[in-house]
Amino acid sequence: MEPMKKTLNNRLFELIPAIDLKGGHCVRLKQGRMDDATDYGDDPAAMALQWQSQGATRLHVVDLDGAFAGKPANRTAIQSICESLSIPVQLGGGLRDLAMIEGMLDLGIDRVILGSAAVSNPALVTEACQAFPGQICVGIDAKGGMVAVHGWDDVTDVSAVDLARKFEDAGVSAIIYTDIARDGMMTGPNIEETVNLASAISIPVIVSGGVSKMEDVRACAQHVESGICAAITGRAIYEGSIDFAAAMRELA
Repeated sequence: MEPMKKTLNNRLFELIPAIDLKGGHCVRLKQGRMDDATDYGDDPAAMALQWQSQGATRLHVVDLDGAFAGKPANRTAIQSICESLSIPVQLGGGLRDLAMIEGMLDLGIDRVILGSAAVSNPALVTEACQAFPGQICVGIDAKGGMVAVHGWDDVTDVSAVDLARKFEDAGVSAIIYTDIARDGMMTGPNIEETVNLASAISIPVIVSGGVSKMEDVRACAQHVESGICAAITGRAIYEGSIDFAAAMRELA
């Protein structure tokens, strides 16, 4: 595989803070369980500005209510975040058709993430990439290497690698790969499985789930040549086990 091109903002590797939205609040879930949420405040825009002020070059936002409802459900909070920031924002959760995607891009979202829709309707990914070049990512949530959908409620018989390979020629900007057994558990990411995925495809891969300390960030960043371009972190930066500002200085 050729050396990876730099990501946006001229960084070989990005550390991306996450904001998960539930009822207009910033929360973090454990293993995607809506009934196991920790609330981090009712002002998502202020939280987003905090991460930007500490050096974030991109923000990852998940509309949790949207993921379960199958349509965007935190529009006001999403719009407020976009209007407050000068850095790009990527959004996932409940986006099921081109109209929904366009609606979120019109709010100022830089890239949208198709998850469950990429499994149930792969043609939508290709159509979206053609309609909105450079603005479509695919989110693959997996357990034991098998894809999970609908807010992680259902584990399919489709492997993560097989799903990712479907989109090799579609024009997808990145694959966001989440090991749902690790997400929100502060146990470290599944780097081996993520590297296996990244090595099997030409699309850049973003690590998500379990990034809980600076050693995890460094371990992910060591695999840039395999195709890993970034890591998303949530609970760790909210609870202080990763000093986000210090991490960004180290990665600069």
